[in-house]
Amino acid sequence: MKKILAIMSLGVLMVSCKKDIQDLNAEDKKPTDVPAPSLFANAQKNVVDIMTSSSVNFNIFRLVDQYWTETTYTDETNYDLVTRNIPQSYWNTLYRDILNNLKLAKSKIYAQDPASVTTAQLKNQAAITDIMQVYTYSILVNSFGNIPYSEALDVTKLTPKYDDAKTVYYDLLSRLDTSIAALDPTADGFGESDLLYAGDVSKWVAFANSLKLRLGMTIVDYDFTKAKSVVESAAPNVLKSNDDNAVFKYLSAPPNTNPIWVDLVQSGRHDFVGANTLIDTMKSMSDPRLPQYFAKNKDGNFEGGSVGDGNTYSLYSPPSDKILKANFEALVMDYAEVELHLAEAVERGMNVGGTAAQHYNNGVTASITYWGGTAADATTYLARPDVAYASAKGDYKQKIGFQKWLTLYNRGFESWTEIRRLDYPKLDLPAEAQSGFPVRYTYPVQEQNLNKDNYNAASTAIGGDKVETKLFWDKF
Repeated sequence: MKKILAIMSLGVLMVSCKKDIQDLNAEDKKPTDVPAPSLFANAQKNVVDIMTSSSVNFNIFRLVDQYWTETTYTDETNYDLVTRNIPQSYWNTLYRDILNNLKLAKSKIYAQDPASVTTAQLKNQAAITDIMQVYTYSILVNSFGNIPYSEALDVTKLTPKYDDAKTVYYDLLSRLDTSIAALDPTADGFGESDLLYAGDVSKWVAFANSLKLRLGMTIVDYDFTKAKSVVESAAPNVLKSNDDNAVFKYLSAPPNTNPIWVDLVQSGRHDFVGANTLIDTMKSMSDPRLPQYFAKNKDGNFEGGSVGDGNTYSLYSPPSDKILKANFEALVMDYAEVELHLAEAVERGMNVGGTAAQHYNNGVTASITYWGGTAADATTYLARPDVAYASAKGDYKQKIGFQKWLTLYNRGFESWTEIRRLDYPKLDLPAEAQSGFPVRYTYPVQEQNLNKDNYNAASTAIGGDKVETKLFWDKF
């Protein structure tokens, strides 16, 4: 009997030990099942981070647009995309950290407990997730041209084909229409997990239509008929004021801080100063946004560095203290951009209401007041002969393109798109430019090695994997 009890006790001990060992394998801080709202929020933050970041590892658009220039290491200002393999880091982040999370979020939306989420809310979540996918894919297609799309993120397709950029673009527009139609402003969306609009679906209706407006204006030189239809459909429901802006509010404490603060303040780096291209222009026009965009140099002046040359940090104007704050917010879409698009739409004969001058004035005023200026500051600025729509230099493309460049400061990617599309302002090449002005990112090196056949086909289809190869919509 004692022997039996001893064996039983040993068995219990072994089972207990086995259970304890297995418990050690549990990763309490790495859940195996992440709910849709968390995946959506993570994707939102990741996409805003990469579009806001000043890291030269993937986002060099402020340098390409000649808002900023570098102090010591000038490779990126001079269009060197290769040394740091910038396109690959950018590509991987957009596909892996954003689109993949959005795909997973969409797959889990209808798996939520029906007792806690209404059917209308589920439909809103699915539509909003799709809108964020469209937004992200629009970044990719406007950066590279042909991209993996129909086979992207499919684990059974290790070498996904590249879809034609125009085909992708038009499908994105179709998806936007479907998602807009599915939105119900009387129901909630993702609630507090929505880091742009906190679940306000009416704001998502305005955002989606503003994105549709943006995409429609992007293809206007390629397919005017399609663009006109898209823009006129979107115009009545776009952002109506700065209160509708899609704003991502960073926090004062890590890890949810402004990426520029992380890159430049937390890390103690003095890599960037304002470019003389922008600062000299703003000084000459007494632009009230200048002290909001930049700080003064050590001598108490606003001075821009030479683009592409090495620049002594203390002699030139760094980004403003406002921009360098840990909790400085990021803009994803704003009313100023929308109004400047509408000004151009009027000039192109589209039926969007108002006059080009009215929309132009609205856009410039919205930008100035958003950055901290007053309506009176905007009125004074718009009265200048070199700013007023009736007397500013050039045709409508030059006038509007110039103000878009000033307005889209700190939103380098969107500014890059407008510079490529409107060809204004005309930017001189930097001091040691390694190419002509980049009108696209080259494909990642990993694609050349791991997806060679599809890479070769895509490169041939677009006319060569070079930074000077224009995208399908860039006609002039």
